[in-house]
Amino acid sequence: MQRIDTTIPDVFMIDPKVFGDERGFFFESYNKRAMQELGITDEFVQDNHSRSRRGVLRGLHYQIQHTQGKLVRVIAGSVFDVAVDLRKNSPTFGQWVGMELSADNKRMAWIPPGFAHGFVVTSDTAEFLYKTTDYWSPPDERCLLWNDPALNISWPLDSEPTIAAKDAAGLPLSQCEVFP
Repeated sequence: MQRIDTTIPDVFMIDPKVFGDERGFFFESYNKRAMQELGITDEFVQDNHSRSRRGVLRGLHYQIQHTQGKLVRVIAGSVFDVAVDLRKNSPTFGQWVGMELSADNKRMAWIPPGFAHGFVVTSDTAEFLYKTTDYWSPPDERCLLWNDPALNISWPLDSEPTIAAKDAAGLPLSQCEVFP
């Protein structure tokens, strides 16, 4: 596995070593030892799987307590994946990074605790898998407004996205609970 750094040092992509031939392909999507060598030492406790259609935007989600690190990947289709630094004392506080994750490129992304996370589907449909370092905790769940002008995220959208009511009610960064 190869680590691909982004403009925010704690968020990075992982390019797995893929073995392919006329039968198809094989790769390790998770190997604890390899992840530790890349800098992911957290223990994962939950796996999640979602399927969405083109233009569905999920996020930007985070948990203020029971913070979650997320190892994310796409197994069908493609998404534009976004992480926003919500760590008040970080030099990259309020900055975002976007990455294309797809079944074709097989890349994964590491979103550490202290970040809001979301994605928009850029293919007809997409299946999104992610491992988390803590359990889902509804009372601690928060949502950063996906289109906050202060963030100026360059979502690759042709039209208004399809979003859940809780995501539409997200708060701008200036009103969000953030991390120390």
